[in-house]
Amino acid sequence: MVNLKLALLQMEVLEKNKAGNVEKACNLLKQAALQADIAVLPEIWTTGYSLGHLSKEAEYLNGPVIEEIRNIAAANSCAVVAGSIPLRKGDGNVYNTTVVIDKNGEIVFCYSKLHLFSMFNEQRFFKPGSDFSAYELEGVTCASTICYDLRFPELYRHMAIQGAKIIFVPAEWPKIRGAIWDLFLRARALENHTFIVGVNCAGKFHNQKFYGHSSVIDPFGKVLAVGGEEEEIIYCDIDLAQVDKANEYMNVLKDVRPELIK
Repeated sequence: MVNLKLALLQMEVLEKNKAGNVEKACNLLKQAALQADIAVLPEIWTTGYSLGHLSKEAEYLNGPVIEEIRNIAAANSCAVVAGSIPLRKGDGNVYNTTVVIDKNGEIVFCYSKLHLFSMFNEQRFFKPGSDFSAYELEGVTCASTICYDLRFPELYRHMAIQGAKIIFVPAEWPKIRGAIWDLFLRARALENHTFIVGVNCAGKFHNQKFYGHSSVIDPFGKVLAVGGEEEEIIYCDIDLAQVDKANEYMNVLKDVRPELIK
C-alpha cells in the first residue's frame, strides 16, 4: 500500500491583495514541495472572502495563477490540491473551485463547492457545483470538498462508496466555530474509514479570526497532525494501509443500504 507525505499550507490570506497572496502561496508551495508528495492550500486563498471582489478577481483554468501552480508541481514532482479559488467557467459563472494537479503539472480534476454558505450569501457570488466524483492522485483514489460541505455527511458517504481513501477539505473556518471543525473532521473520517485532510486559513477577516488547526485524521478518527492558529506548514506521513485495516475491523461501507441515501 502507498505511503505519502502531506503538506498542509495553513496560509494567512491577505484581503484584497491577490498578487501578494499568489506570491506567498507559491513560496510556501516551493518550500513544501521539497518534502511532500502532495501539498494542499486553503479555501479562497487568492482573494479571501471579500465577496464583492470575487467576480473581478476570478481566474480561468488556463489563466496565469493555475499555470504557475502547475509549473511548481511539475518542477518539484509534487502534486497540489490547490485549495479553492474563484474560477470562471465556460458558462460565464464563477464557482468556488478546487483545482487538483498531479506531480507532472497536469490537471486531474476540478471540484466546485456543492453547498454554498447561505449565512454569507455565497449564492450571490458563486454558482454551486454538481460533480463530486472521486479521482486518482499519486496512485490513490481521492475526493475533494470545501469548507461548509463538512456539514453534509451524505456527501462524504457517497465519496467513500466511490472508493475515496483521502478526502481533502480546504476551508476558511472561523475560530468561533473551532470546536465544530475539530468534531466534523474526526466524524467524517471515522464514519467513512477515510483519511480527512482539513486545511484551514490563519489570520483574520475584519474582526473574525480564523481557527487554523489544519489537521490530518486517520480512518480510525485519530488526529495524526494538527496546526496552531498562525501561518505554518504542517507535514504528516500517512499509511494508506490504515484504510484497509479500518475496514477489516468493521466494514461499515459493506453494510450501507444505497437505496436509502439516493
